[in-house]
Amino acid sequence: MLRIGTFFTAHRISLLGLLFSLMVGLVAAGKAQAAPGQLRIGTLAPKNSLYHRQLMEVGEAWRNAQGDGAKYLVYPDGSQGGETDMARRMRIGQLQGALLSVVGLREIEPSIAALQNMPLLFRSWDEVDYVREKMRPAMEKKFLDKGFVVLAWGDAGWVRFFSKEPAVRPDDYRRMKFFAWAGESEQQDIMKSLGYTPVPLETSDILPSIQTGMINAVPATPYFALASQVYATAGHMLDINWAPIVGALVVTKKSWDEMSPAARDALKAAGNRAGLQMRSQARKEVDEAVEAMKKRGLQVHTPNPEQMKEWNALAEQLYPRIRGRMVPAETFDEVMRLLKDYRAGKR
Repeated sequence: MLRIGTFFTAHRISLLGLLFSLMVGLVAAGKAQAAPGQLRIGTLAPKNSLYHRQLMEVGEAWRNAQGDGAKYLVYPDGSQGGETDMARRMRIGQLQGALLSVVGLREIEPSIAALQNMPLLFRSWDEVDYVREKMRPAMEKKFLDKGFVVLAWGDAGWVRFFSKEPAVRPDDYRRMKFFAWAGESEQQDIMKSLGYTPVPLETSDILPSIQTGMINAVPATPYFALASQVYATAGHMLDINWAPIVGALVVTKKSWDEMSPAARDALKAAGNRAGLQMRSQARKEVDEAVEAMKKRGLQVHTPNPEQMKEWNALAEQLYPRIRGRMVPAETFDEVMRLLKDYRAGKR
Protein backbone atom coordinates (compact mmCIF):
# COMPACT_ATOMS: atom_id res chain seq x y z
CA MET A 1 0.00 0.00 0.00
CA LEU A 2 1.35 3.48 -0.85
CA ARG A 3 1.77 5.87 2.04
CA ILE A 4 0.20 9.36 1.67
CA GLY A 5 3.50 11.07 0.93
CA THR A 6 4.49 8.52 -1.70
CA PHE A 7 1.05 8.79 -3.34
CA PHE A 8 1.34 12.59 -3.60
CA THR A 9 4.87 12.40 -5.01
CA ALA A 10 4.12 9.71 -7.51
CA HIS A 11 1.10 11.50 -8.95
CA ARG A 12 2.33 15.07 -8.39
CA ILE A 13 -0.98 16.14 -6.81
CA SER A 14 -0.72 19.52 -5.18
CA LEU A 15 -2.59 20.59 -2.06
CA LEU A 16 -4.64 22.92 -4.25
CA GLY A 17 -5.64 20.01 -6.44
CA LEU A 18 -6.69 18.00 -3.40
CA LEU A 19 -8.84 20.87 -2.09
CA PHE A 20 -10.42 21.23 -5.52
CA SER A 21 -11.29 17.53 -5.54
CA LEU A 22 -12.86 17.80 -2.10
CA MET A 23 -14.97 20.79 -3.18
CA VAL A 24 -16.22 18.93 -6.25
CA GLY A 25 -17.18 16.02 -4.02
CA LEU A 26 -19.07 18.24 -1.59
CA VAL A 27 -21.00 19.93 -4.41
CA ALA A 28 -21.92 16.54 -5.84
CA ALA A 29 -23.08 15.33 -2.41
CA GLY A 30 -25.18 18.47 -2.00
CA LYS A 31 -26.86 17.89 -5.33
CA ALA A 32 -27.61 14.28 -4.40
CA GLN A 33 -29.18 15.38 -1.09
CA ALA A 34 -31.35 17.96 -2.83
CA ALA A 35 -32.59 15.47 -5.40
CA PRO A 36 -36.37 14.84 -5.42
CA GLY A 37 -37.34 12.42 -2.67
CA GLN A 38 -40.43 10.44 -1.99
CA LEU A 39 -43.62 10.80 0.00
CA ARG A 40 -44.99 7.66 1.62
CA ILE A 41 -48.51 8.22 2.94
CA GLY A 42 -50.41 5.81 5.21
CA THR A 43 -54.16 5.61 5.81
CA LEU A 44 -56.87 3.29 7.08
CA ALA A 45 -59.05 4.32 4.14
CA PRO A 46 -59.88 1.46 1.74
CA LYS A 47 -58.24 1.33 -1.65
CA ASN A 48 -60.25 3.16 -4.35
CA SER A 49 -62.39 4.89 -1.71
CA LEU A 50 -63.09 8.63 -1.86
CA TYR A 51 -60.21 9.26 0.54
CA HIS A 52 -57.75 7.09 -1.37
CA ARG A 53 -58.64 8.80 -4.64
CA GLN A 54 -58.10 12.23 -3.11
CA LEU A 55 -54.73 11.18 -1.74
CA MET A 56 -53.69 10.02 -5.21
CA GLU A 57 -54.69 13.38 -6.71
CA VAL A 58 -52.66 15.20 -4.06
CA GLY A 59 -49.69 13.01 -4.90
CA GLU A 60 -49.97 13.66 -8.61
CA ALA A 61 -49.90 17.43 -8.04
CA TRP A 62 -46.85 17.13 -5.78
CA ARG A 63 -44.98 14.78 -8.09
CA ASN A 64 -45.45 17.04 -11.12
CA ALA A 65 -44.18 20.06 -9.21
CA GLN A 66 -41.30 18.29 -7.48
CA GLY A 67 -39.84 17.02 -10.73
CA ASP A 68 -38.29 13.92 -12.24
CA GLY A 69 -37.44 11.19 -9.78
CA ALA A 70 -40.10 12.14 -7.22
CA LYS A 71 -41.99 9.13 -5.91
CA TYR A 72 -45.36 9.17 -4.20
CA LEU A 73 -46.76 6.05 -2.53
CA VAL A 74 -50.05 5.59 -0.70
CA TYR A 75 -50.53 2.64 1.68
CA PRO A 76 -54.33 2.18 2.10
CA ASP A 77 -56.35 -0.37 4.11
CA GLY A 78 -54.29 0.07 7.27
CA SER A 79 -51.38 -1.81 5.74
CA GLN A 80 -49.02 0.34 7.85
CA GLY A 81 -50.84 -0.57 11.06
CA GLY A 82 -53.32 1.35 13.16
CA GLU A 83 -53.33 5.12 13.46
CA THR A 84 -51.06 5.17 16.49
CA ASP A 85 -48.64 2.97 14.53
CA MET A 86 -48.70 5.41 11.61
CA ALA A 87 -47.99 8.35 13.91
CA ARG A 88 -44.96 6.45 15.22
CA ARG A 89 -43.81 5.53 11.71
CA MET A 90 -43.85 9.20 10.73
CA ARG A 91 -41.70 10.11 13.70
CA ILE A 92 -39.01 7.59 12.77
CA GLY A 93 -39.14 8.37 9.05
CA GLN A 94 -40.80 5.21 7.74
CA LEU A 95 -43.71 7.34 6.54
CA GLN A 96 -43.62 10.97 5.48
CA GLY A 97 -47.33 11.54 5.97
CA ALA A 98 -50.70 10.07 6.85
CA LEU A 99 -54.41 10.70 6.57
CA LEU A 100 -55.55 10.26 10.17
CA SER A 101 -58.66 10.66 12.26
CA VAL A 102 -58.48 12.24 15.69
CA VAL A 103 -57.38 8.86 17.09
CA GLY A 104 -54.02 9.21 15.34
CA LEU A 105 -53.81 13.00 15.35
CA ARG A 106 -54.08 13.20 19.13
CA GLU A 107 -50.88 11.17 19.33
CA ILE A 108 -49.24 14.28 17.86
CA GLU A 109 -51.36 17.05 19.41
CA PRO A 110 -53.87 16.07 22.17
CA SER A 111 -56.05 19.20 21.84
CA ILE A 112 -57.39 17.97 18.47
CA ALA A 113 -59.54 15.51 20.44
CA ALA A 114 -62.00 18.34 21.10
CA LEU A 115 -63.37 17.99 17.57
CA GLN A 116 -64.31 14.32 17.90
CA ASN A 117 -64.38 13.14 21.51
CA MET A 118 -67.26 15.23 22.85
CA PRO A 119 -70.40 13.14 22.15
CA LEU A 120 -73.73 14.72 21.18
CA LEU A 121 -72.15 18.17 21.43
CA PHE A 122 -72.35 19.18 17.76
CA ARG A 123 -75.84 19.42 16.30
CA SER A 124 -74.88 19.96 12.66
CA TRP A 125 -71.99 20.07 10.21
CA ASP A 126 -72.30 23.85 10.20
CA GLU A 127 -71.37 23.83 13.89
CA VAL A 128 -68.44 21.47 13.27
CA ASP A 129 -67.17 23.67 10.43
CA TYR A 130 -67.51 26.86 12.46
CA VAL A 131 -65.58 25.53 15.45
CA ARG A 132 -62.89 23.92 13.30
CA GLU A 133 -62.27 27.07 11.25
CA LYS A 134 -62.07 29.22 14.37
CA MET A 135 -59.56 26.84 15.95
CA ARG A 136 -57.69 26.01 12.76
CA PRO A 137 -54.86 28.62 12.77
CA ALA A 138 -53.85 27.89 16.36
CA MET A 139 -54.26 24.14 15.86
CA GLU A 140 -52.07 24.09 12.76
CA LYS A 141 -49.43 26.08 14.66
CA LYS A 142 -49.47 23.45 17.42
CA PHE A 143 -48.94 20.69 14.86
CA LEU A 144 -46.11 22.63 13.26
CA ASP A 145 -44.44 23.05 16.64
CA LYS A 146 -44.61 19.25 17.01
CA GLY A 147 -42.94 18.75 13.61
CA PHE A 148 -45.95 18.24 11.32
CA VAL A 149 -47.57 20.30 8.55
CA VAL A 150 -51.37 20.06 8.12
CA LEU A 151 -52.28 19.89 4.43
CA ALA A 152 -56.02 19.18 4.57
CA TRP A 153 -58.89 18.90 7.01
CA GLY A 154 -61.57 16.34 6.32
CA ASP A 155 -64.31 14.33 7.98
CA ALA A 156 -65.99 10.98 7.44
CA GLY A 157 -69.53 11.34 8.73
CA TRP A 158 -71.29 10.92 12.07
CA VAL A 159 -70.65 7.98 14.34
CA ARG A 160 -73.68 5.71 14.71
CA PHE A 161 -73.98 2.54 16.81
CA PHE A 162 -74.19 -0.76 14.90
CA SER A 163 -75.13 -3.81 16.92
CA LYS A 164 -76.22 -7.42 16.56
CA GLU A 165 -79.35 -6.82 18.63
CA PRO A 166 -81.78 -3.89 18.49
CA ALA A 167 -81.03 -1.11 20.99
CA VAL A 168 -82.40 2.40 21.49
CA ARG A 169 -81.54 3.36 25.09
CA PRO A 170 -78.16 3.78 26.79
CA ASP A 171 -78.98 0.91 29.14
CA ASP A 172 -79.52 -1.42 26.17
CA TYR A 173 -75.81 -1.18 25.34
CA ARG A 174 -74.56 -1.99 28.83
CA ARG A 175 -75.02 -5.68 28.15
CA MET A 176 -72.96 -5.47 24.95
CA LYS A 177 -69.24 -5.65 24.21
CA PHE A 178 -68.12 -2.49 22.41
CA PHE A 179 -65.31 -2.00 19.94
CA ALA A 180 -62.89 0.61 21.30
CA TRP A 181 -59.79 2.08 19.69
CA ALA A 182 -56.77 0.23 21.05
CA GLY A 183 -54.84 3.46 21.59
CA GLU A 184 -57.55 5.24 23.63
CA SER A 185 -57.11 3.87 27.15
CA GLU A 186 -58.77 6.96 28.68
CA GLN A 187 -61.93 6.33 26.70
CA GLN A 188 -61.97 2.71 27.79
CA ASP A 189 -61.64 3.71 31.45
CA ILE A 190 -64.51 6.19 31.10
CA MET A 191 -66.73 3.58 29.45
CA LYS A 192 -66.02 1.10 32.24
CA SER A 193 -66.81 3.71 34.89
CA LEU A 194 -70.29 4.08 33.37
CA GLY A 195 -70.96 0.36 33.21
CA TYR A 196 -70.03 -0.38 29.58
CA THR A 197 -67.66 -3.07 28.30
CA PRO A 198 -65.04 -1.83 25.84
CA VAL A 199 -62.89 -4.29 23.90
CA PRO A 200 -59.71 -2.59 22.59
CA LEU A 201 -58.95 -3.54 18.98
CA GLU A 202 -57.42 -2.19 15.80
CA THR A 203 -59.75 -1.28 12.93
CA SER A 204 -58.68 -4.31 10.90
CA ASP A 205 -59.93 -6.57 13.73
CA ILE A 206 -63.48 -5.22 13.80
CA LEU A 207 -65.11 -7.48 11.20
CA PRO A 208 -63.68 -10.82 12.38
CA SER A 209 -64.33 -9.84 16.01
CA ILE A 210 -68.00 -9.08 15.45
CA GLN A 211 -68.41 -12.22 13.36
CA THR A 212 -66.98 -14.38 16.13
CA GLY A 213 -68.83 -12.62 18.96
CA MET A 214 -65.75 -11.08 20.54
CA ILE A 215 -67.68 -7.80 20.22
CA ASN A 216 -71.33 -7.19 19.38
CA ALA A 217 -71.51 -3.41 19.06
CA VAL A 218 -69.46 -1.06 16.89
CA PRO A 219 -69.47 2.75 16.92
CA ALA A 220 -68.80 3.55 13.25
CA THR A 221 -69.75 5.81 10.40
CA PRO A 222 -72.29 4.41 7.92
CA TYR A 223 -69.71 4.62 5.14
CA PHE A 224 -67.29 2.44 7.12
CA ALA A 225 -70.04 -0.01 8.11
CA LEU A 226 -70.99 -0.45 4.45
CA ALA A 227 -67.45 -0.64 3.05
CA SER A 228 -66.29 -3.11 5.71
CA GLN A 229 -69.52 -5.15 5.62
CA VAL A 230 -69.91 -4.76 9.40
CA TYR A 231 -73.63 -4.13 8.93
CA ALA A 232 -74.10 -7.67 7.52
CA THR A 233 -73.39 -9.06 10.99
CA ALA A 234 -74.36 -6.06 13.11
CA GLY A 235 -77.65 -5.40 11.36
CA HIS A 236 -79.12 -2.78 13.71
CA MET A 237 -78.19 0.91 13.62
CA LEU A 238 -79.06 3.56 16.19
CA ASP A 239 -79.96 6.74 14.32
CA ILE A 240 -78.22 9.40 16.41
CA ASN A 241 -75.31 11.64 15.52
CA TRP A 242 -73.07 10.57 18.40
CA ALA A 243 -69.94 12.42 17.23
CA PRO A 244 -68.30 13.51 13.98
CA ILE A 245 -65.28 11.64 12.68
CA VAL A 246 -62.80 14.41 11.97
CA GLY A 247 -59.40 13.99 10.37
CA ALA A 248 -56.50 15.61 8.60
CA LEU A 249 -53.76 14.88 6.12
CA VAL A 250 -50.38 15.69 7.64
CA VAL A 251 -46.78 15.39 6.51
CA THR A 252 -43.63 15.66 8.57
CA LYS A 253 -41.94 19.04 8.66
CA LYS A 254 -38.69 17.31 7.71
CA SER A 255 -40.16 16.10 4.42
CA TRP A 256 -41.83 19.49 3.88
CA ASP A 257 -38.55 21.35 4.33
CA GLU A 258 -36.83 19.07 1.81
CA MET A 259 -39.34 19.90 -0.95
CA SER A 260 -38.83 22.59 -3.54
CA PRO A 261 -40.86 25.79 -3.00
CA ALA A 262 -42.95 24.95 -6.08
CA ALA A 263 -43.68 21.48 -4.71
CA ARG A 264 -44.73 22.91 -1.34
CA ASP A 265 -47.11 25.36 -3.02
CA ALA A 266 -48.59 22.61 -5.21
CA LEU A 267 -48.97 20.25 -2.25
CA LYS A 268 -50.70 22.84 -0.08
CA ALA A 269 -53.11 23.83 -2.87
CA ALA A 270 -53.90 20.18 -3.68
CA GLY A 271 -54.41 19.49 0.02
CA ASN A 272 -56.95 22.29 0.33
CA ARG A 273 -58.86 20.96 -2.68
CA ALA A 274 -58.77 17.42 -1.30
CA GLY A 275 -60.03 18.55 2.10
CA LEU A 276 -63.00 20.29 0.52
CA GLN A 277 -63.83 17.22 -1.55
CA MET A 278 -63.48 14.87 1.42
CA ARG A 279 -65.79 16.98 3.55
CA SER A 280 -68.49 17.60 0.94
CA GLN A 281 -68.53 14.11 -0.60
CA ALA A 282 -68.24 12.22 2.70
CA ARG A 283 -71.29 13.97 4.10
CA LYS A 284 -73.26 13.07 1.02
CA GLU A 285 -72.11 9.46 1.14
CA VAL A 286 -73.37 9.03 4.72
CA ASP A 287 -77.02 9.16 3.63
CA GLU A 288 -76.30 7.10 0.53
CA ALA A 289 -74.59 4.43 2.62
CA VAL A 290 -77.53 4.18 5.02
CA GLU A 291 -79.99 3.78 2.14
CA ALA A 292 -77.80 1.14 0.53
CA MET A 293 -77.62 -0.85 3.78
CA LYS A 294 -81.36 -0.54 4.42
CA LYS A 295 -82.00 -2.13 1.03
CA ARG A 296 -79.84 -5.04 2.16
CA GLY A 297 -81.59 -5.58 5.46
CA LEU A 298 -80.21 -3.01 7.91
CA GLN A 299 -82.72 -2.12 10.64
CA VAL A 300 -82.62 1.56 11.65
CA HIS A 301 -83.83 2.54 15.13
CA THR A 302 -84.62 6.17 15.98
CA PRO A 303 -84.92 7.12 19.67
CA ASN A 304 -88.16 8.84 20.70
CA PRO A 305 -87.96 12.15 22.63
CA GLU A 306 -87.93 10.39 26.02
CA GLN A 307 -85.12 8.05 24.96
CA MET A 308 -83.19 10.98 23.50
CA LYS A 309 -83.30 12.66 26.92
CA GLU A 310 -81.51 9.62 28.32
CA TRP A 311 -78.79 9.93 25.68
CA ASN A 312 -78.32 13.62 26.40
CA ALA A 313 -78.13 12.85 30.12
CA LEU A 314 -75.40 10.30 29.38
CA ALA A 315 -73.45 12.92 27.42
CA GLU A 316 -73.71 15.32 30.36
CA GLN A 317 -72.25 12.59 32.57
CA LEU A 318 -69.40 12.13 30.13
CA TYR A 319 -68.30 15.74 29.77
CA PRO A 320 -66.74 16.15 33.25
CA ARG A 321 -64.85 12.89 32.71
CA ILE A 322 -63.65 13.97 29.24
CA ARG A 323 -62.58 17.50 30.23
CA GLY A 324 -58.95 17.49 31.27
CA ARG A 325 -58.54 13.80 30.49
CA MET A 326 -59.43 13.03 26.90
CA VAL A 327 -59.59 16.71 25.91
CA PRO A 328 -57.34 19.36 27.47
CA ALA A 329 -59.46 21.54 29.77
CA GLU A 330 -58.52 24.78 28.00
CA THR A 331 -59.53 23.38 24.59
CA PHE A 332 -62.73 21.86 26.00
CA ASP A 333 -63.74 25.27 27.34
CA GLU A 334 -62.86 26.97 24.06
CA VAL A 335 -65.13 24.64 22.08
CA MET A 336 -67.98 25.23 24.52
CA ARG A 337 -67.51 29.01 24.19
CA LEU A 338 -67.39 28.89 20.38
CA LEU A 339 -70.57 26.81 20.21
CA LYS A 340 -72.31 29.19 22.58
CA ASP A 341 -71.31 32.11 20.35
CA TYR A 342 -72.46 30.31 17.21
CA ARG A 343 -75.83 29.40 18.67
CA ALA A 344 -76.29 32.96 19.88
CA GLY A 345 -75.64 34.21 16.37
CA LYS A 346 -72.24 35.79 17.21
CA ARG A 347 -70.45 34.62 14.08
